Amino acid sequence: MYLGALEFDILLGDVHSLKQKRSIVKPVVAELQRFGVSAAETGNQDTYRRSVLGVAMVSSGVDHIHEVLDKCERTVAGRPELELLAVRRRIFGPED
Repeated sequence: MYLGALEFDILLGDVHSLKQKRSIVKPVVAELQRFGVSAAETGNQDTYRRSVLGVAMVSSGVDHIHEVLDKCERTVAGRPELELLAVRRRIFGPED
């Protein structure tokens, strides 16, 4: 069994309230969940223009994890309304 995780550090565009922030972050999280991963805003919930999104998945094969996490990363990076500042990827396997 393997566990894969991504953490996205995101800068949002012209956002002036938490309500505007939610209107951007919520659809991104929903789109990520279509890949069969768990996704949520995991940091900077009280900051208007910054967000940290976490993605995690479990699979029997490490290749499948890399494939799905790559799709998630491309999806977030391709969103024009946000700027992807950093991505952290971790893979845990049976030997960890």
